[in-house]
Amino acid sequence: MTNAQTTDPGRRSPFGAIRAIDYTVIFVRDMAAMRHFYEGVLAFPLLRELSPNWIEYGIGPNTLALARPSRTATDAPIPAGSASLQLAFKVAAAEVDQCADELVRQGVALLSPPTDQSFGHRTLFFRDPDGNLLEVYAEI
Repeated sequence: MTNAQTTDPGRRSPFGAIRAIDYTVIFVRDMAAMRHFYEGVLAFPLLRELSPNWIEYGIGPNTLALARPSRTATDAPIPAGSASLQLAFKVAAAEVDQCADELVRQGVALLSPPTDQSFGHRTLFFRDPDGNLLEVYAEI
């Protein structure tokens, strides 16, 4: 089926009712290391622990979950050192540098220190223990 066959300008998709991303799941390789990072280093508030295989953190109105794969357990693993996702966390402009200082204090390597970008963001990039790319940014 081509894109033209699946797109009907008069048809309203039921997915148009989606208003937000409710939660995001990171499938983890090393739950202990990831949990230490998100709770200890980033100090995300624990929302709930449904099992040793599913941990949830409350971030504003959103939930970030760490999970050991179940439905995707037979998928080929992401190669070590490869990011499978990027998460961007929005803060106030002055807090980008404070976050960078805290990461360095906690021994986390920065991929890119706080930098003013031409598109109006101040950004900071680093990785979690599983290699996922994390960004702290502010609009400037």
